[in-house]
Amino acid sequence: MITTSRAPNFYGLSHPALAERFTAAGHDAWRATQVYEWVYQKGLRAPAGMTSLSRDLRETLGGICRLALPEIVSVHGTADGATHKFVLGLEGGARVECVSMRTERRLTYCLSSQVGCALKCSFCATGRMGLERQLRAEEIVAQVVVMGDYHGWQDERFNIVFMGMGEPLANEAAVFESIRIMREPRGLHMGARRITVSTSGLVPGIGRLADIGIPVGLAISLHATTDALRDELVPVNRRWPLETLMRAAREYGERSGRRVTLEYTLLAGVNDGPADADRLSRLARDLPSKINLIPYNPVPGLPYRRPTPEAVQAFAESLYPRAPAVTVRHTLGGEIWAACGQLGGLTPAP
Repeated sequence: MITTSRAPNFYGLSHPALAERFTAAGHDAWRATQVYEWVYQKGLRAPAGMTSLSRDLRETLGGICRLALPEIVSVHGTADGATHKFVLGLEGGARVECVSMRTERRLTYCLSSQVGCALKCSFCATGRMGLERQLRAEEIVAQVVVMGDYHGWQDERFNIVFMGMGEPLANEAAVFESIRIMREPRGLHMGARRITVSTSGLVPGIGRLADIGIPVGLAISLHATTDALRDELVPVNRRWPLETLMRAAREYGERSGRRVTLEYTLLAGVNDGPADADRLSRLARDLPSKINLIPYNPVPGLPYRRPTPEAVQAFAESLYPRAPAVTVRHTLGGEIWAACGQLGGLTPAP
């Protein structure tokens, strides 16, 4: 007998896993397809309206799976309506943040994989929190559902980036399972090219990401071109230095058939000089890659500054002739503390 108190959360169940729950409860496995379609394709969040199910099954569905979503504690939007930061309340009282970003080309959901982060990158607000706990697969998938519901599912081909709170490859079991769930054809049906996983450089996890056989995008939070500086900015570099990291990135690109994104936060007077640009271009040429320059988003209490627009442009222009591809990220959400490196309890002024 399956009891309600021990029922797993629906959003953490793949279609085969949900089918097994139904058969264990004495129902036909194809009921899983019906529930998947009601939830993911028709947008129902409670069993009462699932009219293709018998009344008895609707009333007892909670013993097979729970359809609970995190509490929306608050939503902060930018003045132009392009970016929204969601603060979600989780079981046990923890809170996590995720972000939706709309441009002319696409809607992107930035997902968190942990509450806090243990890696302590010196310029990042999340790193100052430390690690509170790992997110479960259902808590990762639920972020997409919450943001999709908020935006009315107007964009069928949205993108997913694991670039929110936490290091995805330090919670790889839940992250990989959430990717599998989001790719379910009867569910969100996400294509691999619409999903990107960002890592600060956990080399063994990069190899295991390749092993799952889903060619998602890989982004490396590089931010420095020498081990001495990267040890300071991204301390995990002391365990897996640049040569080891770049070899893993090259292997991932070759195995997945995807270009690896080298994310590079520009810190005024720290990593934005001509020598830095020269080394960055050489690193990029050594693997299938593209460079994404990120002008620093300020965090209260940290000593770093954003370079001037002219300095950013000069750095980018020095790369263009030598690097495979270069983009400069347009900051979205800085006014609501939702930009890259700013997640972690910072809230906009009322």
